[in-house]
Amino acid sequence: MKKLLLFGLSAFLIISCKTQQLYLNVVEPAPVTLPAYVQNAGIIDRSEAGVETRPIDAIDKVLSLEGANLDKEGAAASIAGLTDELSRNGRFTEIKSISSEDLKAPGLGIFPPPLDWETVALKCSENKVDLLFALELFDTDTKISYHATKTGGRPKTVLGAITGVEQQADMLTTVRTGWRIYDPAGKQILDEISLNRNLTFSATGLTPVIAASALIDRKEAVKRVGLIAGQVYAQRILPYELRVSRDYYVKGTNNFKVAMRKARTGNWDQAGDLWEIETANPNPRIAGRACYNMAIISEINGDLDQATDWARKAYEDYRNRKALRYIDILEYRKTANQIVENQ
Repeated sequence: MKKLLLFGLSAFLIISCKTQQLYLNVVEPAPVTLPAYVQNAGIIDRSEAGVETRPIDAIDKVLSLEGANLDKEGAAASIAGLTDELSRNGRFTEIKSISSEDLKAPGLGIFPPPLDWETVALKCSENKVDLLFALELFDTDTKISYHATKTGGRPKTVLGAITGVEQQADMLTTVRTGWRIYDPAGKQILDEISLNRNLTFSATGLTPVIAASALIDRKEAVKRVGLIAGQVYAQRILPYELRVSRDYYVKGTNNFKVAMRKARTGNWDQAGDLWEIETANPNPRIAGRACYNMAIISEINGDLDQATDWARKAYEDYRNRKALRYIDILEYRKTANQIVENQ
């Protein structure tokens, strides 16, 4: 047999009376497929509240315990994360940050209605880009609670020793980001998603005010979350690896037992040689298991067509029921690979 290409492969551990499991990494299509004609991308930030809603939005920021410019700086970090990640992945010829002063959203933590296609087309035409990535929402919502805790000692004061009591402030900040991708040529919103991340902070002080004032470091944490949110969103246009499991037969003849030991040590090509011998076994049950295992070896080796042929033989000729489900898995993988090649 030709040398196996073992990509991220590990084996064993989960054992049944007839089979063991191996694990391998397979490439899945990106969650979002961009049209082939897309070469240049623009990025806009619609997350800042428009002029007409700024007074209400300002009140909301106070009520939700948001610090000065917390959302604005967090949104800027998200745009930076998205821009950096898109620049690294090589999908685009050029990436442009586009002014969006005239494209503000309602604010108040609301995912806004989509932009109209005339506006999208105009922005793309003016900036010579093929589509728009839009940060539609960046909102932080904070809740704070207090409780008293006794300190370990009895601090001395002018009034004598007193039992120490401190106030602990616990703050939960939820960071919400909302994204869209606009394709003006096809007049399609290629993606629309909202992502949430919770941050928790705690601080202590002699009074609730002092405890709360110690929580000033959250702005940097929010900016960090914003940066990561932008990076994560950029990866939605990229294929990704997924760890999957496969069963293979380890019992039937002595060759199966020896092949199992070889597989455990990573010697998959010699294990495959032994399974191939058993495909000619006069016992149909044994031959079916061997054909099924040959399908597994072929998938590991990257030959999905050959894997499908072996799985079909296992089911059609020897009635191996596991092979029927495996055929569906292999057909899906072939379709997924075709999508990945075009992304």
